[in-house]
Amino acid sequence: MHLTVSPAHQPLRGELTLPGDKSLSHRAALFAALTHGESQIANFLDAGVTRPLLEALRALGIPWALEGTTLRVQGRGLAGLPRPAATPTLHCGHSATTMRLLAGFLAAAGLPAVLDGSPGLRRRPMRRVTDPLRAMGAPIRDTDGHAPLMLAARPAHRRLRGITYRLPVASAQVKTALLLAALAADTPTTLTEPAPSRDHTERMFAALGLPLERPAPLTVRLTPPLPPRIPPLRLTLPGDISSAAFLLTAAAITPGSRITLRRVLLNPGRTGFLDALQQMGAALEITPRGKTYGEPYGDITLAHTPHLHGITVAGDLVVRMVDEFPAFAIAAAAAQGETIVRDAAELRHKESDRIAAIVTRLHRLGAAAEALPDGFRIHGGQPWHGGVLDGGGDHRIAMAFAVAGLAAQAPITVQHADIIAQSFPAFAESLQRLGAPVAAHGGEAAP
Repeated sequence: MHLTVSPAHQPLRGELTLPGDKSLSHRAALFAALTHGESQIANFLDAGVTRPLLEALRALGIPWALEGTTLRVQGRGLAGLPRPAATPTLHCGHSATTMRLLAGFLAAAGLPAVLDGSPGLRRRPMRRVTDPLRAMGAPIRDTDGHAPLMLAARPAHRRLRGITYRLPVASAQVKTALLLAALAADTPTTLTEPAPSRDHTERMFAALGLPLERPAPLTVRLTPPLPPRIPPLRLTLPGDISSAAFLLTAAAITPGSRITLRRVLLNPGRTGFLDALQQMGAALEITPRGKTYGEPYGDITLAHTPHLHGITVAGDLVVRMVDEFPAFAIAAAAAQGETIVRDAAELRHKESDRIAAIVTRLHRLGAAAEALPDGFRIHGGQPWHGGVLDGGGDHRIAMAFAVAGLAAQAPITVQHADIIAQSFPAFAESLQRLGAPVAAHGGEAAP
């Protein structure tokens, strides 16, 4: 499927409620398996990145059903998970989150499995997970630091070891994998990060009554024993802040626009993109509406302002907007002056090398951009032309450059845009509902 977005000739207007946050959807589905009873998770994100996790749960004998956007999971607790007759191969698709979280979950459960994925996922670094899991006594092997990952069975009477460990990079996925494994450890596990990362796991663990504490700002500790029964989840997931970024960028670069996104996740570790937009001069209104399982959510309204300006993004702000840089790059290209991103070398290890993907595509459109070892530089405010670009097998790159069509001099066609369904299946429909000129079509894209 190809997606064509034409230059906007009218403002974007309207209100939308987005599908559930991807990070929360992954965690809620997996953590529900640790509980005792039926969990009900409303506004669950049913997308390419979450389906492999659901199929893995089914292969592990954990029943679930998806009714509309409500996921029901029959939790049996760690001790209640069935032992497979043969070692299953669990295919994680493109999702590094699925692979890393399952590694910790399976290590805790002591279940055998092979974790594999797409060619792109096989390029993602996995030793940052397997090394500390082995230090905890988990029988796990990687393939030259990558997938496939192989886990052997662990006898139920043989507990894992708690560890004190400093993560080499700030990573919510690695932290979550190790906290999951720590559920089966015989002594406390203490993890320290070099910088803040997403704390969704800590918030949900605390809401479930698990023995978690934060002895220091960048340190988390889980101390056994666990409560004998963990209550099932009952929650409605807030909208995905990373998906919201593309719609907010669309409004930010389309004159006269004003849009409101309802009930969006507002976790402080995820709102760096909003902070960056405000630093650029965007007119944002953020209205808190409440919390669910410790996660704040609310409404976001963006009204177009004509004079966005370039900024420098570095340090902790990078971690708080690491998934939003493709969208941010389009806003930066539309802004006046220079934007510099540093301390973002992790972008080279996403679904694609996002630094290279952003810069090469901006060049194709005639925009001025330069790759840096740990980020990029964009000279904004110059018009860019339309054309045909490839999605590059990266859902966020595909969405970002589709949005760029709204401010281009001619339509932009993103080829192989099916990849967008990995995280935001309703992306094109959402843009259309706001009034954007969007067309999806098959076959070869017109030059």
